[in-house]
Amino acid sequence: MMDGRDCKIMGIISTDKSINENSRRLEIQYHKTKIGELVLGSYDSKLCLLDFRYRKMRFSVDNRLKKTLNAKFVVQDNKILKETRKQITEYLTAERKIFDLPILYVGSDFQKQVWDALLKINYGETASYLDIAKYIGNEKAVRAVASANGANAIAVIIPCHRIIGSNGELVGYGGGLPIKKRLLNLEEKHSKLANHL
Repeated sequence: MMDGRDCKIMGIISTDKSINENSRRLEIQYHKTKIGELVLGSYDSKLCLLDFRYRKMRFSVDNRLKKTLNAKFVVQDNKILKETRKQITEYLTAERKIFDLPILYVGSDFQKQVWDALLKINYGETASYLDIAKYIGNEKAVRAVASANGANAIAVIIPCHRIIGSNGELVGYGGGLPIKKRLLNLEEKHSKLANHL
Protein backbone atom coordinates (compact mmCIF):
# COMPACT_ATOMS: atom_id res chain seq x y z
CA MET A 1 0.00 0.00 0.00
CA MET A 2 1.37 3.43 -0.87
CA ASP A 3 1.42 6.28 1.58
CA GLY A 4 0.83 9.98 0.85
CA ARG A 5 4.58 10.49 0.38
CA ASP A 6 4.61 8.06 -2.54
CA CYS A 7 1.74 9.82 -4.21
CA LYS A 8 3.41 13.19 -3.84
CA ILE A 9 6.83 12.03 -5.04
CA MET A 10 5.60 9.94 -7.92
CA GLY A 11 2.71 12.16 -9.02
CA ILE A 12 0.42 9.13 -9.03
CA ILE A 13 -3.18 9.84 -9.74
CA SER A 14 -5.01 6.64 -8.84
CA THR A 15 -5.57 2.98 -9.45
CA ASP A 16 -9.28 3.72 -9.89
CA LYS A 17 -10.72 2.17 -13.05
CA SER A 18 -13.00 5.19 -13.49
CA ILE A 19 -10.09 7.22 -14.89
CA ASN A 20 -10.90 8.34 -18.39
CA GLU A 21 -9.54 5.61 -20.67
CA ASN A 22 -8.65 8.27 -23.27
CA SER A 23 -6.31 10.12 -20.92
CA ARG A 24 -2.61 9.51 -21.41
CA ARG A 25 -1.37 7.03 -18.87
CA LEU A 26 2.13 6.06 -17.90
CA GLU A 27 1.50 2.77 -16.14
CA ILE A 28 3.88 2.01 -13.28
CA GLN A 29 4.69 -0.82 -10.90
CA TYR A 30 7.21 -1.24 -8.10
CA HIS A 31 9.59 -4.18 -8.06
CA LYS A 32 11.68 -5.18 -5.03
CA THR A 33 14.99 -6.71 -6.04
CA LYS A 34 18.29 -7.55 -4.39
CA ILE A 35 19.67 -4.24 -5.70
CA GLY A 36 16.84 -2.18 -4.23
CA GLU A 37 13.28 -1.23 -5.02
CA LEU A 38 12.75 -0.26 -8.65
CA VAL A 39 9.96 1.68 -10.28
CA LEU A 40 8.99 0.46 -13.74
CA GLY A 41 6.84 2.39 -16.19
CA SER A 42 5.43 1.84 -19.64
CA TYR A 43 3.76 4.11 -22.12
CA ASP A 44 2.15 3.04 -25.39
CA SER A 45 3.30 -0.58 -24.84
CA LYS A 46 6.97 0.42 -24.45
CA LEU A 47 9.16 0.54 -21.38
CA CYS A 48 10.11 4.14 -20.59
CA LEU A 49 11.04 3.88 -16.92
CA LEU A 50 13.14 1.42 -14.96
CA ASP A 51 14.82 3.25 -12.16
CA PHE A 52 15.67 3.21 -8.49
CA ARG A 53 12.59 4.28 -6.56
CA TYR A 54 14.44 6.46 -4.09
CA ARG A 55 17.24 7.95 -6.21
CA LYS A 56 18.14 11.62 -5.82
CA MET A 57 16.92 12.57 -9.31
CA ARG A 58 13.56 10.77 -8.94
CA PHE A 59 11.49 13.98 -9.10
CA SER A 60 13.40 15.34 -12.10
CA VAL A 61 13.19 12.10 -14.10
CA ASP A 62 9.48 11.63 -13.33
CA ASN A 63 8.64 15.20 -14.28
CA ARG A 64 10.50 14.89 -17.59
CA LEU A 65 8.50 11.77 -18.43
CA LYS A 66 5.15 13.26 -17.42
CA LYS A 67 5.77 16.55 -19.21
CA THR A 68 7.20 15.12 -22.43
CA LEU A 69 4.58 12.39 -22.74
CA ASN A 70 1.80 14.60 -21.37
CA ALA A 71 0.83 11.67 -19.18
CA LYS A 72 -0.03 10.91 -15.59
CA PHE A 73 1.41 8.05 -13.55
CA VAL A 74 -1.13 5.32 -12.84
CA VAL A 75 -0.39 2.22 -10.79
CA GLN A 76 -1.40 -0.49 -13.24
CA ASP A 77 0.29 -3.70 -14.30
CA ASN A 78 0.58 -4.79 -17.94
CA LYS A 79 2.43 -7.25 -20.20
CA ILE A 80 5.47 -5.01 -20.69
CA LEU A 81 5.95 -4.45 -16.96
CA LYS A 82 5.51 -8.16 -16.19
CA GLU A 83 8.08 -9.08 -18.85
CA THR A 84 10.44 -6.38 -17.54
CA ARG A 85 10.24 -7.82 -14.02
CA LYS A 86 10.95 -11.28 -15.42
CA GLN A 87 13.96 -10.14 -17.45
CA ILE A 88 15.42 -8.03 -14.61
CA THR A 89 15.17 -11.03 -12.28
CA GLU A 90 16.89 -13.20 -14.90
CA TYR A 91 19.65 -10.60 -15.28
CA LEU A 92 20.21 -10.36 -11.53
CA THR A 93 20.50 -14.15 -11.27
CA ALA A 94 22.94 -14.26 -14.22
CA GLU A 95 20.43 -16.04 -16.48
CA ARG A 96 20.23 -13.12 -18.95
CA LYS A 97 22.84 -10.87 -20.54
CA ILE A 98 20.77 -9.17 -23.23
CA PHE A 99 17.34 -7.61 -22.77
CA ASP A 100 14.58 -8.01 -25.31
CA LEU A 101 12.01 -5.32 -24.53
CA PRO A 102 10.50 -2.48 -26.54
CA ILE A 103 11.83 0.76 -25.07
CA LEU A 104 10.85 4.39 -25.43
CA TYR A 105 13.51 7.04 -24.86
CA VAL A 106 12.17 10.22 -23.33
CA GLY A 107 14.77 12.96 -23.65
CA SER A 108 16.58 15.33 -25.99
CA ASP A 109 18.13 14.18 -29.27
CA PHE A 110 21.56 14.41 -27.64
CA GLN A 111 20.47 12.31 -24.67
CA LYS A 112 19.02 9.69 -27.02
CA GLN A 113 22.31 9.61 -28.93
CA VAL A 114 24.20 8.98 -25.68
CA TRP A 115 21.73 6.29 -24.57
CA ASP A 116 22.10 4.55 -27.94
CA ALA A 117 25.87 4.58 -27.42
CA LEU A 118 25.47 3.08 -23.94
CA LEU A 119 23.61 0.15 -25.50
CA LYS A 120 26.77 -0.64 -27.50
CA ILE A 121 28.73 -1.43 -24.31
CA ASN A 122 28.64 -5.21 -24.01
CA TYR A 123 27.83 -7.18 -20.89
CA GLY A 124 30.96 -7.42 -18.76
CA GLU A 125 32.66 -4.42 -20.41
CA THR A 126 33.01 -0.79 -19.36
CA ALA A 127 33.61 2.57 -21.02
CA SER A 128 34.29 6.13 -19.89
CA TYR A 129 32.38 9.35 -20.57
CA LEU A 130 35.24 10.25 -22.93
CA ASP A 131 34.80 6.95 -24.80
CA ILE A 132 31.11 7.72 -25.30
CA ALA A 133 31.86 11.31 -26.36
CA LYS A 134 34.31 10.02 -28.97
CA TYR A 135 31.87 7.34 -30.12
CA ILE A 136 29.18 9.95 -30.82
CA GLY A 137 31.73 12.14 -32.61
CA ASN A 138 31.89 14.95 -30.06
CA GLU A 139 35.02 14.46 -27.96
CA LYS A 140 34.56 17.79 -26.17
CA ALA A 141 31.09 16.85 -24.90
CA VAL A 142 32.32 14.80 -21.92
CA ARG A 143 30.31 16.80 -19.36
CA ALA A 144 27.18 16.70 -21.52
CA VAL A 145 27.63 12.94 -21.90
CA ALA A 146 27.91 12.63 -18.11
CA SER A 147 24.71 14.65 -17.70
CA ALA A 148 22.84 12.52 -20.27
CA ASN A 149 24.10 9.38 -18.55
CA GLY A 150 22.72 10.66 -15.24
CA ALA A 151 19.36 11.46 -16.85
CA ASN A 152 18.90 7.88 -18.07
CA ALA A 153 15.45 6.69 -16.93
CA ILE A 154 15.94 3.04 -17.97
CA ALA A 155 18.66 1.79 -15.63
CA VAL A 156 20.32 -1.58 -16.14
CA ILE A 157 18.78 -2.07 -19.61
CA ILE A 158 20.42 1.11 -20.89
CA PRO A 159 23.62 0.21 -19.03
CA CYS A 160 24.77 3.48 -17.50
CA HIS A 161 26.30 1.34 -14.71
CA ARG A 162 28.99 0.32 -17.24
CA ILE A 163 30.42 3.85 -17.29
CA ILE A 164 33.57 4.36 -15.23
CA GLY A 165 35.99 7.26 -14.93
CA SER A 166 38.85 7.61 -17.41
CA ASN A 167 41.17 6.57 -14.56
CA GLY A 168 39.18 3.34 -13.99
CA GLU A 169 37.47 4.60 -10.83
CA LEU A 170 33.75 4.20 -10.22
CA VAL A 171 31.77 7.36 -10.93
CA GLY A 172 28.22 8.35 -9.93
CA TYR A 173 25.22 6.08 -10.31
CA GLY A 174 21.53 6.64 -9.58
CA GLY A 175 21.37 3.49 -7.46
CA GLY A 176 24.55 4.41 -5.58
CA LEU A 177 28.14 3.26 -6.03
CA PRO A 178 27.76 0.03 -4.00
CA ILE A 179 24.97 -1.12 -6.37
CA LYS A 180 27.01 -0.09 -9.41
CA LYS A 181 29.97 -2.12 -8.13
CA ARG A 182 27.68 -5.07 -7.49
CA LEU A 183 26.29 -4.97 -11.07
CA LEU A 184 29.77 -4.68 -12.58
CA ASN A 185 31.03 -7.57 -10.44
CA LEU A 186 28.05 -9.71 -11.47
CA GLU A 187 28.74 -9.07 -15.14
CA GLU A 188 32.50 -9.52 -14.84
CA LYS A 189 32.13 -12.83 -12.99
CA HIS A 190 29.64 -14.28 -15.44
CA SER A 191 31.33 -13.03 -18.61
CA LYS A 192 34.62 -14.61 -17.47
CA LEU A 193 32.81 -17.82 -16.58
CA ALA A 194 31.21 -17.94 -20.04
CA ASN A 195 34.62 -17.40 -21.69
CA HIS A 196 36.02 -20.46 -19.90
CA LEU A 197 33.21 -22.84 -20.84
